[in-house]
Amino acid sequence: MRSGITRSGRGPHRPDLLVRRAAARDARRLTRLVRTSRAYEGPYAPMVAGYRVGPDYIEAHRVFVAAGRDDDRVLGFYALILQPPELDLMFVADEAQGLGVGRLLIGHLREEAGRAGLTGIRIVSHPPAEGFYRAVGAEPVGTVRANPPAVMWDRPELLLAVGP
Repeated sequence: MRSGITRSGRGPHRPDLLVRRAAARDARRLTRLVRTSRAYEGPYAPMVAGYRVGPDYIEAHRVFVAAGRDDDRVLGFYALILQPPELDLMFVADEAQGLGVGRLLIGHLREEAGRAGLTGIRIVSHPPAEGFYRAVGAEPVGTVRANPPAVMWDRPELLLAVGP
């Protein structure tokens, strides 16, 4: 187990991080995190090239960030859509990959979804992220076919159970 990460309940506990509701002031940082993600290099780059997480998006959806308690540095975020229940976005900063930030966000996502009365959350995964989602308990339920020119590749569809 890495230093600073301890297990508590369903996900890791990171005393150096807090998960908080995103604010309009976070929009630029979230957009930068999406556009600079190494997970979207090469053939995946066009999908995020002009992507923008704007203040309007943050206000319309349940967007949460994992940020440093001391410096408010954003290391990851997710967006939950309630109707129909779906994880719309989830990104972890490249330098924070493998440090438990994604698991922290998934734990928070489950809690947030449970408070909203949801029993499951649909995830249409970026193909390289499928292993992560399976590792946190999401079950494969199908494939979302490519939809050129917006998305040029098939994507795994998973269901993340919420609750005990």
